[in-house]
Amino acid sequence: MSDFQSEASDLLPSISSNVAGEPSRTVKQQPQPESMLKSFLAGGVGGVCVVLVGHPLDLIKVRMQTGVGGSVLGMFADTFRQQGIRGLYRGVSAPLIGVSPIFALSFWGYDVGQRFVRWSTGHEGELTLTHKCIAGGLSAIPTTIVMAPVERIKCLLQTSSAGQYRGFSDCAASVYRSGGVTSLYRGTILTLLRDGPGSVAWFGMYEFTKKAMMQAQGMEDTSQLSPIAVLTAGGLAGIANWSIAIPPDVLKSRFQSAPDGTYKNIADVYRQLVQKEGHGALFAGLRPAMLRAFPANAACFMGMEVARKALSFMD
Repeated sequence: MSDFQSEASDLLPSISSNVAGEPSRTVKQQPQPESMLKSFLAGGVGGVCVVLVGHPLDLIKVRMQTGVGGSVLGMFADTFRQQGIRGLYRGVSAPLIGVSPIFALSFWGYDVGQRFVRWSTGHEGELTLTHKCIAGGLSAIPTTIVMAPVERIKCLLQTSSAGQYRGFSDCAASVYRSGGVTSLYRGTILTLLRDGPGSVAWFGMYEFTKKAMMQAQGMEDTSQLSPIAVLTAGGLAGIANWSIAIPPDVLKSRFQSAPDGTYKNIADVYRQLVQKEGHGALFAGLRPAMLRAFPANAACFMGMEVARKALSFMD
């Protein structure tokens, strides 16, 4: 009798898991979206990494774009010889103060963009590369709100004579006194024209490279990628971004650093630049931008991914 009861109890779980004779199924749940706050904070960490690694070459880029002559190595060596390491990090206060929220907004905007794409298309499951590129482009909209005034102040600090401004706050106050909020946001449209297409290329190349590496190694989860793979994907993303962002960046740097009244509008910046220096001037600063692109953006995405893992408890 006890043997019969034991066999019956073993059968009960399998019987109760079936309704009307249907076989039991394992329901595959859709992955839950990550916390947008986590995306915001991780992006801020990535932004700090960008500045610390890339600012010296960004300094050279802006100076070349605003008419200062010389080679990349020559300008780098002259600045270091005359002003030391502090000279290479001149104007770093502006991006350090502004870049953390800028990159935080960028990655947060990318997250929001992906959610918007899912909502507008009804897409379920993993987004396609095209969807992610669209989300990347959308991320530039909130980012520009903070990016434009920071870029304005950074360009002024990097191209000003020694002692003209005491620092970020002094420069910002001077700009505000001279023209109010409008002056602080001078060059906003050019900033968006640079960062919209640039963000499409930036996020698109990062996602494409990660996917290609995963397929090549037979992986199913991005968390399995090695640090070298993340650094490579981030570096290539930076190169893709600056490959298309340099011309609007040149126009932006000229417009934001010029004295009031130099240009009538954005079209006038382009017209004067081409008339005086030719179309080649639209690519001024390409070499330092490219030299900076790989290490700075590799550091950005690595910092972001490390922060995401550290903040995984927020999901």
